[in-house]
Amino acid sequence: MRTIRWLSISLLAASLALAVGCAQRGRVDAASTAAVAGDRIGEVVVTPVEHASLLLSWRGKTLYVDPVGGGELYRGLPAPDLILITHLHPDHMSAETLAAIGGHAPIVAPSSVKAALPAELGARIHVLANGESATVAGIPIRAIPAYNTTPERLQYHPKGRDNGYVLTFADAQVYIAGDTEDIPEMRALRNIDVAFVPMNLPYTMTVQQAASAVREFKPRIVYPYHSRGSDVAEFARLVGTDSGVEVRLRDWYPAR
Repeated sequence: MRTIRWLSISLLAASLALAVGCAQRGRVDAASTAAVAGDRIGEVVVTPVEHASLLLSWRGKTLYVDPVGGGELYRGLPAPDLILITHLHPDHMSAETLAAIGGHAPIVAPSSVKAALPAELGARIHVLANGESATVAGIPIRAIPAYNTTPERLQYHPKGRDNGYVLTFADAQVYIAGDTEDIPEMRALRNIDVAFVPMNLPYTMTVQQAASAVREFKPRIVYPYHSRGSDVAEFARLVGTDSGVEVRLRDWYPAR
């Protein structure tokens, strides 16, 4: 009788443990595939995180752009299917954050980023140089130059080292400028649906430069980002209502 009772208790405990395990796995799976809050633009969802970090979601895939700030900042968000890094400055590249959130997702970055990261992270990197293209995780990606042109700013982002990116999501093109001024390669872009354009000094450009470039390459929607200390309302005014460009102002600097 004792043997039967012991077996019954053991089976009950095992069943409870299995049920709890399944429930926990269900929560993990649900978190990893949860719908992401943000601006829906066609099939693309834009989720600002902070400064230059953002998420793009499309057809069940989640892309992280320049994730920094530590893993806690990304708690509750889906795991990345792809990570893009524009350059090696600490407000764009963080080995600690990548280790916390990256899993096994491929990383697209310039060679300078691969050289700066630990080997285990570097092994996941698909290196793209300016002008090169690749399809990674099912997303066509083109690397666009990103650099300074003003003499007193040249030391921040030398030409040829850093990337911006144009991503193609079916019939939508998204431009992530990275840290750059209003370079000819930006002004020459066409048929961009969504653009993320930086504006802060001394590292990138003025709101006047940014607005002038936007009025020339005419994305359908532009987000000013990487804009600490800049007057983004003035940027919107300078882009104007006659340009055909919708300026979306979002909170890139939430209180922690």
